[in-house]
Amino acid sequence: MWVQILPDIDEACIFLSAVIMAVGWYFIRRGRVEVHKRLMLTGSVLAVLFFLLYVARTIFIGDATFDGPQNWHAAYYTFLQAHSILATVAAVLGIITLTFAFRRNFRRHRKIGPWTVVIWFVTAATGTMVYLLLYVIYPSGNTTSLLHAWLGH
Repeated sequence: MWVQILPDIDEACIFLSAVIMAVGWYFIRRGRVEVHKRLMLTGSVLAVLFFLLYVARTIFIGDATFDGPQNWHAAYYTFLQAHSILATVAAVLGIITLTFAFRRNFRRHRKIGPWTVVIWFVTAATGTMVYLLLYVIYPSGNTTSLLHAWLGH
């Protein structure tokens, strides 16, 4: 049972993370620093929870392969690789942005924060598309190791 719902839990973490960060961005634009801080930390915790669950699922279960139309496979795996690169960039920027905030270097935090959150929104959106293609639009394919799924084998 857990095997079937883990992708749903992962997607819920990412979706909620993006929504919470959008609300956090709204509040900082209105000068509500404490509300912004709590929301962005909550969104960040959900993103980390997603990552930990994803890694555990990948290690112990494997990733589902794309089981959509054969003529879409190359486009899907190209999209997946672009999403993976973007997610890595978003994670690195997120760590840098949080570090600036925790060190109270708000000048740098304000410069990088908008870039970080926009890249995070795009990452969440592309991740949602991957989820929809793997688990909702098309039946889930066989599970395989991360490397094989990422490369499309």
